[in-house]
Amino acid sequence: MQSDEARGRLDEEQARLEGLRDDFLQEGLTSENEQESLSELSSVDQHQADIGTETFNRERDLSILESLEAELADVEHALRRLDEGTYGTCDACGRQIDDARLEAMPATRFCLDDQAAAEQEARVPGQQS
Repeated sequence: MQSDEARGRLDEEQARLEGLRDDFLQEGLTSENEQESLSELSSVDQHQADIGTETFNRERDLSILESLEAELADVEHALRRLDEGTYGTCDACGRQIDDARLEAMPATRFCLDDQAAAEQEARVPGQQS
């Protein structure tokens, strides 16, 4: 993949992820703690399931935000690799990553074989292939 094309894809993805993150932050997701977000719910007036639902929704939103932040960090890392001239090289084995993979996942750090190995290792902690 040409470096200009890669930079364009990464810049687009960065803008998309930053927009999603900003939407979450504008909703005040991180500006209040769980107690404040539940303050309108009185434990006497509300059923415990209502409080559970609010807690679940907040935890889900925080998980989504955390995932967005991780994806954004991957894109920023890919942009740095592009600047350093190492973009498109697998972090694990040093081989070139296929163009088709880079087109599908511009921020990827691993070739398909090493990505599969990393996912397998994550599924079975402590056991290496």
